[in-house]
Amino acid sequence: MREKQQSNQLKKRADQYNDPQHNYLRYWDERRYEHLSEEIAIKKFLKNKLFKLALDVGGGYGRLDILLSKYADSVILAEPSQQQLDLSADFLKNYPQVKRILMQADDLDFDDNSIDLVLLIRVLHHLPDPYNELSEINRVLKTNGYAIIEVANYAHFRNRIKYLLKRQKLPSEPVDIRSEANRIKDEIAFVNHNPHTIIRKFQVAGFDVVDVLSVSNLRSPTIKKYLPVYLM
Repeated sequence: MREKQQSNQLKKRADQYNDPQHNYLRYWDERRYEHLSEEIAIKKFLKNKLFKLALDVGGGYGRLDILLSKYADSVILAEPSQQQLDLSADFLKNYPQVKRILMQADDLDFDDNSIDLVLLIRVLHHLPDPYNELSEINRVLKTNGYAIIEVANYAHFRNRIKYLLKRQKLPSEPVDIRSEANRIKDEIAFVNHNPHTIIRKFQVAGFDVVDVLSVSNLRSPTIKKYLPVYLM
């Protein structure tokens, strides 16, 4: 029963990004600050490094693969949404070193110990329990390979203040931040993780956490609307 439920949830995740009314490429038109913040973080982690093969798991239309191709001879975009792969055909048309494959994060069709670098960005917020996906990434990653994994962090400054004023502890388990309407419609999961809890899950899945970086900390829509990107 558990495997069937997980399979159905995976299909639902891909279905949202196959919705013709949900153009994920256009979604990023108003999120240049977030995009550049992630690029800065990746550059910091990968400075002076070069890899033979990099894998972008759940990378959508390949938003970060142009950057990733500067650090790897070959890049594979493993994405569960066919619509995203269709968008990537044009977005990455000048980057033949990026191969595009329809694939789920918990079922990566690669040999053990075969990938030098894995990118997992903006995926864990759809995974309340990411053990299967993390274990699969660890399986394909080489022993001395690198994984850059982004986590939607519930323990950001505003929440810490809110819970402090309530004299409560931050939740240790993932927090579902969907609207009530989306919960009623049983839309796909959208969670924020407690960083201490997710680090333990990384370790259980076989990872050594060697560095942590806080990214995209500016959360006010009003400020982001009017402040120039270079200042943010």
